Amino acid sequence: MTMSLSMKLGAAAAFTALAVSFAPVEVDAQERVRWRLHSGYGTNLAVLGRVPGYIAEQVGKMSGGKFDIKVFEPGALVGANAYYDPVGQGAFEMAYGTPGYHQGRNSVYNLFSSWPFGPGVGPYLAWFKYGGGLELARELYAKDNIMFFMCGMIPPETSGWFREPIESLDQLRGLKMRFFGMGALVMQKFGVSTQLLAAGDIYPALELGTIDATEFSMPAIDRSLGFYQIAKYNYFPGWHQQATTNEILINMDAWNSLPDEYKAMFETACDANIAIEFADGENLQYQAMLDNEKDGVTNMTWSPEVLEALEAAWNEVNAEEIAKNPEYARVWESWSKFYEGYKVWGERGYLK
Repeated sequence: MTMSLSMKLGAAAAFTALAVSFAPVEVDAQERVRWRLHSGYGTNLAVLGRVPGYIAEQVGKMSGGKFDIKVFEPGALVGANAYYDPVGQGAFEMAYGTPGYHQGRNSVYNLFSSWPFGPGVGPYLAWFKYGGGLELARELYAKDNIMFFMCGMIPPETSGWFREPIESLDQLRGLKMRFFGMGALVMQKFGVSTQLLAAGDIYPALELGTIDATEFSMPAIDRSLGFYQIAKYNYFPGWHQQATTNEILINMDAWNSLPDEYKAMFETACDANIAIEFADGENLQYQAMLDNEKDGVTNMTWSPEVLEALEAAWNEVNAEEIAKNPEYARVWESWSKFYEGYKVWGERGYLK
């Protein structure tokens, strides 16, 4: 039987319609999103500085360039550490730093950043991810229209750069020192006058004598800031920061308006950065310490007696904060409950 021309044309049209119905769906239909990311650290800074660019690059690749994040250096939008209110108010969409920069607002933020004689990366990350830390942080930040992400974690820091060796804690009395977080309150117990300076402000202050000593971060990071050129005694261990988190804060309205696919891309990039940043930090420190020695630095170790005195002072500081700040007390209780259980594993699973 032969088909008429009209039948052939009808069949062809039907086939075309069927083919179109099974054609691949256009997956690149998502609209372009352009965000601004303020960095609390200069992007040329070792370990910490590379994070914003990595996040922006990974999100850009995963979205095929549709989710475009532009990174701004400290000072381009706001001062290095002064990003909390601008993010909440929507001056820009996101910012990168660490929760301890907000300690003047509420001491509880320190517990989402680091604290003296606190946990290493393993238990700290476990508490954040599975022990309630993340939920508590997000509840706090949400009050100011901010979505919180723990987006990185670094290994222990050094605990100070000094011009002269510290043979007794009595020598600390009267010193002016840049110091971070709850560790600053501990140092104040020994008569140190502390101030929190942004990374780029520390070297000039040290050089001009505005401060006598400083701590900031790990040896590789501190070396990139040039401390070794002025202060020749670098002290270990980092009793004040055994592990320190990085945060990325996002304006809550901007976050809620983001497509689910882009939210997943961002969270994936953040989680990947935790492992990459920790490994980067572990990898770079020994060479920086050796290079510092070649430049005349002596890598010093605190005596057990000094560490015992510092820990006793920390216990006083912690008790004072618990007594006067209900939010701090609540977060500390969450950590303590988690750690009590964790110790069953932590004290037996690892070589000492």
